Amino acid sequence: HLAVQDAIRAFVQAEIAPHAAAWDKTHHFPAEQLKGLAALGCYGVAVPTEWDGAGLDYLALAVILEEIAAGDGGTSTVVSVNNCPVCSILMA
Repeated sequence: HLAVQDAIRAFVQAEIAPHAAAWDKTHHFPAEQLKGLAALGCYGVAVPTEWDGAGLDYLALAVILEEIAAGDGGTSTVVSVNNCPVCSILMA
């Protein structure tokens, strides 16, 4: 969990947090940064690896969302929605 936290925190501090206020003012959708989060495994966090998910637990998901939200709440909402209702429904 600490390794996941460190990786996401470093990405957010470099790629998201410095731009969050400007994105909010201009209504920018951070597609490139969301692709970067996807590359880090932030989509499908609790989805098993055999289904191309990250295969992590819900504590990892909470840590990931907390780190993203520290940089930008809107971006964390996008990641949260994909993980929580979307992936949970598809796995069920």
